[in-house]
Amino acid sequence: MLLKTFGWSFAVTALGLVAAVFYGGWTGFGIVAILSILEISLSFDNAVVNAGVLKKMNAFWQKIFLTIGVLIAVFGMRLVFPVAIVAISAKIGPVEAVRLALDDKDKYQQLVTDAHPSIAAFGGMFLLMIFLDFIFEDREIKWLAWLERPLAKLGKVDMLSVCIALVVLLVSAMTFATNAHQHGGIHADKTETVLLAGIAGLITYLIVGGLSGYFENKLEEEEEREHEAEEEAKRSGKKVPAVVMAGKAAFFMFLYLEVLDASFSFDGVIGAFAITNDIVLMALGLGIGAMYVRSLTVYLVRQGTLDDYVYLEHGAHYAIGALAVILLVTIQYEIHEVITGLVGVVLIAWSFFSSVQRNRRSAAAEGKDTGSNEKAEVSSGV
Repeated sequence: MLLKTFGWSFAVTALGLVAAVFYGGWTGFGIVAILSILEISLSFDNAVVNAGVLKKMNAFWQKIFLTIGVLIAVFGMRLVFPVAIVAISAKIGPVEAVRLALDDKDKYQQLVTDAHPSIAAFGGMFLLMIFLDFIFEDREIKWLAWLERPLAKLGKVDMLSVCIALVVLLVSAMTFATNAHQHGGIHADKTETVLLAGIAGLITYLIVGGLSGYFENKLEEEEEREHEAEEEAKRSGKKVPAVVMAGKAAFFMFLYLEVLDASFSFDGVIGAFAITNDIVLMALGLGIGAMYVRSLTVYLVRQGTLDDYVYLEHGAHYAIGALAVILLVTIQYEIHEVITGLVGVVLIAWSFFSSVQRNRRSAAAEGKDTGSNEKAEVSSGV
């Protein structure tokens, strides 16, 4: 089971590390290994959220997600996106950005450093919206009930998450501008860029949310049609065209999942810039990590982990919220990547152990109920 699920990840790891040695020697090997671990730690929340969607898909589409989907994730988000960030922020062409990344790494590093405030504002706002929309939704299962219950009531206010996100962006930009002027105004001209990048992150989230909602509605429509076809087939005695209907529904779900997966890739890519500015090593390291995240997603689904440990999704979204805050803070202050990774791991581990305790309490309660029923039966029998 383990080898079947993680086999491709093991193979890609071996090839990626060998390629890293040939490209950058043992230093390259170390950087790729660190980036792989960084991507896995930062994107565990990605795997948990993805698993919630992927569990509705059959084995065939799970395999498509692991093959075709990973090409989109690795080459699109882990290779093209870092170059696009530099090209857009430096206002140069993508070809020139690639040339600088390969031939003039010092200048490329300076461009990345200059672009960091806008990168952090964009990614921070995007992830903050994911977190806010999660905690403002009224859910049947609550992890930190003392916090989530009142927040769910506040969530009934229309557009509250957007308003809060804009206030946070405004405070971040004003703080950035104030500190920049106090330190000589080196980055004072970047304040407007931070605001624009943050708004762009918010708009991107709203677009992604709109697309996700569209795909989800399409999926629900296809599932309803499939259910009606099954009922009609049962009444008429005809064979149910399940393959065609399931295929359509699974296709829309696959598109929906790709949109979600792409949105969660920002944190890993942005975090990787703190490790290296070499796009080859970055693509190798993040690509290996992306494979493990995808394999882990399938593993969580096949093991039924999300059903057994109900607070994992909560922990993953709290980790996203923490990462969003960290990114916004790094607009002005430097925070070590180890802290960024550990925060997510701690929150998810906490939610896991909370789930274990919940399961133990439920099992103990069921045991007491069973014992009480047995005693009642014995008493009535006597």
